[in-house]
Parts: sequence; structure tokens; C-alpha cells
Amino acid sequence: MSRKPEPIPSFKDEAEERAFWESHDSADYVDWGKAERAVLPNLKPSTTSISLRLPVSLLDRIKVEANKRDVPYQSLITTWLAEKIG
Repeated sequence: MSRKPEPIPSFKDEAEERAFWESHDSADYVDWGKAERAVLPNLKPSTTSISLRLPVSLLDRIKVEANKRDVPYQSLITTWLAEKIG
């Protein structure tokens, strides 16, 4: 039989809360047996901008291929790179 979890204290700011959870086990405060899986369909992976120099003719060919697929050319480049590195 599981015991009743302790109440989670109030925190004055995020730093105080972070310090608390770094030194306490959440199992003492949350009944993980009652937890439900969260579905967050609108989250996108973090991205960062880069600068990439390409010959104009290559970029034009990429844009043509992207147009055929009806996707932004940057997305097509990202997809191709992800496929290449596996």
C-alpha cells in the first residue's frame, strides 16, 4: 500500500524551486502510480539558424525540387541532411 505524498511547498521563484528538486526525490511528493502520459503534439524540436554558402545554381535546383514537393526549400534541405546522416 502506498503512502500519501507530502504536499509540494510553495516557491518564491524558479531558482528556489530548482534548488528544492535538485535535493529532494519527487516520489516523496507525487504519486507516480496515478500519473498519466502527456501528449504534446504541438511541440517542435529546438532549431538553430546557420549560414551556408551554396552555389546559386545548386540553390536554384534545390528550390525547384522543393517546389515540386510543395515544401519550403529549407525544410527539404533539412530532410535530405537528416536522411543522409541516418
